[in-house]
Amino acid sequence: MSLRPLATPAPIGGPKGCGGSAARGNDGREMSAGSRVQAIGAAAREKGRAALGRGLELSNRLRLPGPSVLPVAGAVVGLYAGLAAGLFANLIGLVSGLCFGFPHLVTTLRAPDLAFSKLQAAVAAARWHPEYAVAGVPVALAALVLARVIEPGGPRDEVKKRLRILALLVMGALSLYYPLVAAAALNTAYGTHHIRLSLEEMPFWAVLLAPAAGGVLVGRMLRNHPETHGHGVPEVVVAVRTQGGGLQAEGGALKLVASSVTIGTGGSAGREGPIVYGGAAFASWVARTLGFSRKELAILMASGAGAGIAASFNAPIAGAMFAMEIILREFELKVFSPIILASVTATMVGRGVMGSAPMLERIGYEMVSGWEILAYALLGLLCGLLAYAFVRFLHHAEGFFAGRFPGRLSAFLGRRPVSIRAGIGGLAVGLLALLNGSVWGTGHDFVNLAHARQLALGFLVVGAISKLVATGITIGSGGSGGTFFPAAVFGALAGGAFGEVLHRALPHVTAASGAYAMVGMGGAVAGLNRGPLTGMMLVYELSGNYSVILPLMVTCTIASALCHVLVERKSGRVRTDADILRETPIRELMVAAPVLTEELPLREVADRLLGQGQVALPVSGRGGRIEGVVEIEELQVVWRDPALTAVLRATDVVHPLQVLSADSDLAHGLELMDREDVDAVPVSDPATGAVGLLTRSAIRRFLFRQRAKTHAAGDHAVAATEVSR
Repeated sequence: MSLRPLATPAPIGGPKGCGGSAARGNDGREMSAGSRVQAIGAAAREKGRAALGRGLELSNRLRLPGPSVLPVAGAVVGLYAGLAAGLFANLIGLVSGLCFGFPHLVTTLRAPDLAFSKLQAAVAAARWHPEYAVAGVPVALAALVLARVIEPGGPRDEVKKRLRILALLVMGALSLYYPLVAAAALNTAYGTHHIRLSLEEMPFWAVLLAPAAGGVLVGRMLRNHPETHGHGVPEVVVAVRTQGGGLQAEGGALKLVASSVTIGTGGSAGREGPIVYGGAAFASWVARTLGFSRKELAILMASGAGAGIAASFNAPIAGAMFAMEIILREFELKVFSPIILASVTATMVGRGVMGSAPMLERIGYEMVSGWEILAYALLGLLCGLLAYAFVRFLHHAEGFFAGRFPGRLSAFLGRRPVSIRAGIGGLAVGLLALLNGSVWGTGHDFVNLAHARQLALGFLVVGAISKLVATGITIGSGGSGGTFFPAAVFGALAGGAFGEVLHRALPHVTAASGAYAMVGMGGAVAGLNRGPLTGMMLVYELSGNYSVILPLMVTCTIASALCHVLVERKSGRVRTDADILRETPIRELMVAAPVLTEELPLREVADRLLGQGQVALPVSGRGGRIEGVVEIEELQVVWRDPALTAVLRATDVVHPLQVLSADSDLAHGLELMDREDVDAVPVSDPATGAVGLLTRSAIRRFLFRQRAKTHAAGDHAVAATEVSR
């Protein structure tokens, strides 16, 4: 019996098709491989269209409320604060180079090979960070595409606007970053960077006249912009506290240019004040453009200010502390994200433009014995007294140059334009610079010299006093610049002198004078700003030395507390804005306003609002009870839709509010406006039954009038640096 192989079954579909791989369609007919691929492709395309449709549907549901956008806006503001810090540093270098660096530049350019090699080395050493563009451009483009595909109408318009603005701001920052890095490389190659050596080579008449010429030029630049005078921090604090309209970005840009002229020509001022003002001003513009609430505006302005400090000093933690402790005065969790992200991005950009080299030389000072805590406590008292003396002197310098002091000279100066006053102040600063070189510019080089114990005791003492006086004259006469770093300079010099005397007397139980110079730097900053945490973290980050944290804590705390007590004791008689608001009844600012009924058509509501010229009007419900107010801003949201305007009534757009008594104080009214995020609240007079409004603009005008009266009487606060806590 023979076995036969089993027959191989025929493939499904018979011999047709490629390799017997034909399939049947839904109708039972055979489908070729090509048709099968086409069917799979069609199904995939159908699924893709469905997924795209679902994605578009989800994108139309996207909402970007202020709190969710605030951290991203903080990071974007930090980018521009870092750019502003880098631009400011290069502007100072440019002004200084134009005034004093021509010999150095000519010498370099006369040797083409040397000039090219310097430029080549600077370009190679520059931190270009191409990863910023690689990461930033796709994200910004994706945001622009998303803003494009979201359908317009209703709340989606706000989403589209915020996505578009943030994306364009990121693209703008990237387009500015790389040219700025190139400019910084040029400045590194051909600029002058050794102020001490330059001063020794300059003729005495140049040292004398350059700050005067810079003062005249700055006075001319700022003669029509009085709000940009001074050092910037108090203006930011006031703007954040009032949560009003913020600061003008144009003023911030002008202040940067004016301050670069002041510092570049030898005026005694710091870089941080204009950066703080500029960062806060730009943040104010961003917040208004994105439609943030007043609270979010205040947080973003603080983020911009802290980012300026972070970029200027390459100290992100100190910048964040400055924003929370001095500007915002809040340590709540909701303010952390935008402030921290702003400080981080500002520091990254600042390091790319200005380099990441530490500002202070890394010297490993540490406590020699426990007895030194007493010495650092004494240093805290000294720094607090110096900070208070600076506050008082700055106040007197401002009053003297404004003509508010008795005597012919003060009266003469008061009659002169700002340019002449600032020029005379610059001349005085030039005289002090001939006496002690630490007066010139920011004085950064001399902080390092004191830190490294390379300055004599006499130079330290004279330098601390001269820097304090020169900074007061520079800013009090009308110059522009910050007081933050000058305080660090005279604190470092005074601390170095204190440590030198102490170390000579007790060499076995005290550290070298450089440690006291470093701690004195933080103590003076803490005392001037009454911010111990900021002073501690600034010096800790600049020095990179954890061993000095205990001395810093003692010195900064004592200096801040002492200056605070002395300032409050002297300025206790001056009423603050908060005092004025608490002491003034609403009745004084209450304005009569017609009451709208809740059934009034929306078009008539708009006509009434426009006819009265008010930002809002009260609305009454059943029984004549006031329900709240209708604001013009609410009408702008629905006015674009004709179908809505035809059917809506006043009750549909009313903002429910508590009715205040006319006997309440203005502080209560402003608190209600801030809490409800409105510009007007309804008021009822219990004596007459009259109904009216209290508006935010009325309160603002009232406070401006009170400040004008106070300044006209010469009864203003101790100094522009001091804003009441």
